[in-house]
Amino acid sequence: MPGSGRHLATPRVLIFLTCFNQARGEREVLLLKGAPTKRLWANRYNGLGGHVEAAEDVYTAAVREVREEAGIEVRDLSLRGVVTIDAGADEAGARPGVLLFVFTGATAERLVWTTQEGTPEWLPIAALHDYPLLDDLEELLPRALDGPFFYGHYSPQPDGTLHYEFQSPISS
Repeated sequence: MPGSGRHLATPRVLIFLTCFNQARGEREVLLLKGAPTKRLWANRYNGLGGHVEAAEDVYTAAVREVREEAGIEVRDLSLRGVVTIDAGADEAGARPGVLLFVFTGATAERLVWTTQEGTPEWLPIAALHDYPLLDDLEELLPRALDGPFFYGHYSPQPDGTLHYEFQSPISS
């Protein structure tokens, strides 16, 4: 219903794979450097991921996206968080948004391939501040990789940016 404040959400998955680089002696994360032709995040780093197809669950979508975007077969992913993204009202007053399911996993496979989406690269976790990451990754990645299960909400700001809020359930 237009103007109701309720989301019409598209389910998406975001996946962060890690690997220990023996030669460097450090933990790395696989991020996708967006192709220069991408509309939204050209030449910036994000996790692997994409839309959930109508005939699949979110776990199956995550496994498929890793295979499609990096050429890696994963079998053991963990759901680490769920983020609702408010994209603002459209012309009809509806609020199309995104329901983002964030997964992590570990792999020993380091060989990856480039696709039209971009180039997967293994980056040292300790040096991520040296790379052009998407704005939310500074807060999202530590939660996904090492924190407790989390919930997030992204909301649009008047200047066109997104505001990020995160919380974790209190364990008893």
